[in-house]
Amino acid sequence: MNKLFAQSVWPRLFVILFTSTIYMTPCWAEDFSDSLLAYAVNIHRTPVQPWPGNGIYLGRGLFLTAAHVVGRAWMTRPKVVVAGQGYPTRVIKEGSLEGTDLTLLAVNEDLLPSRLSLRRMTLCKQAPVPGQRVVTIVPGQVAHSQILSPERLPIETRRFSTVIADVARTGNSGSGVFDADRRCLLGIISRKISKSQSGPYSGRTKTQDIAKYFVPAAEIATFLPAGILNEGQ
Repeated sequence: MNKLFAQSVWPRLFVILFTSTIYMTPCWAEDFSDSLLAYAVNIHRTPVQPWPGNGIYLGRGLFLTAAHVVGRAWMTRPKVVVAGQGYPTRVIKEGSLEGTDLTLLAVNEDLLPSRLSLRRMTLCKQAPVPGQRVVTIVPGQVAHSQILSPERLPIETRRFSTVIADVARTGNSGSGVFDADRRCLLGIISRKISKSQSGPYSGRTKTQDIAKYFVPAAEIATFLPAGILNEGQ
């Protein structure tokens, strides 16, 4: 009886365990990326601009975005928007689109939602490599992508050596690019990269978006004042 029982139970147990693994793994991976959503915010100028601006919470009341999203802060008076609530900011450091396309904003930490109080973002230490899995994060949305080789870009744009694919689906300027496995910050989206081609018969020029450039973690680390972020991976 024991032998017959073992022969009948173990195959069923194996099927249950195998099936559970198949169905649980994608859910875990999805939840893993979704946990980054709390770091994504909107950045609004005053008055609010017609296009979306995004940013990433670093911790301690500090928010990082692309410099051109804010523009000249003394004129645009940017606000950080968390769950629909806007918070006035002060500028800690301002870059430029032509230079380092980053701006660091600060909000009185006492005003922020309590769910942000203990959160701290880390910068990735390892440089991105072609084919690496990444996720981009904007409020309410996670998009999966991968690092592209600069060799796939038009020659005149290869100076933008840190780029991702999936232009239409991924976040706009100021969005965060994260290592999909380590959950560290790889960079901040800065701009789209396009190529133009003329039709062989019509002669009309067609422009196609092929990648998005992000300011890499190494450049972010140089831009930020010392001691702001935790050590990354």
